[in-house]
Amino acid sequence: MFVPLMLVAAISFAITKYYISHSIYTLKLAQRGELITHDKDKNVLMMLEIDKVVETNFIILKPEMKLREVLENAVAKSSRNHFPVVNKNDEFLGVIRLDDIRHMMFNTELYDKVDVQSLMHADAGIINYEEDTMNSIMEKFKTSGAWNLPVIKHGKYYGYISKSKLLTAYRRQLINVTH
Repeated sequence: MFVPLMLVAAISFAITKYYISHSIYTLKLAQRGELITHDKDKNVLMMLEIDKVVETNFIILKPEMKLREVLENAVAKSSRNHFPVVNKNDEFLGVIRLDDIRHMMFNTELYDKVDVQSLMHADAGIINYEEDTMNSIMEKFKTSGAWNLPVIKHGKYYGYISKSKLLTAYRRQLINVTH
């Protein structure tokens, strides 16, 4: 009687392990991407906090602004080379990069004719503050090829994450973990 019982237990364990890789105790953590594994890269990324890498000190543009306002209020006062565009509800609409307007900067005839809405374009990807993990954020940087991605929190523009700041934070965390 004992041998058939052991055989059934072994077969059921093998079948369960094949279809469900985590135990009932770790399944929810694994689904949220919060399970510490043997993969050091994922563990280090999981330890990073999104608030520590989000930059919020960007000059924000509105779609109805004219080129003159952009140059006087944003380009002249900022060391950044891209500017988020949001509507009156602070919803992210797009971005204007300095390279997009460089050819117009010295053509004063366009200052009051061209508006932000005609210059802006969609960003390569968007980070959702509530849903994206650091692992998925790194994947978005990889697939988009972008160096900066906008962050949306509760449906509103929140800031940007730069790939260089994220990698710097990753390196610091890796040093802390290994020492």
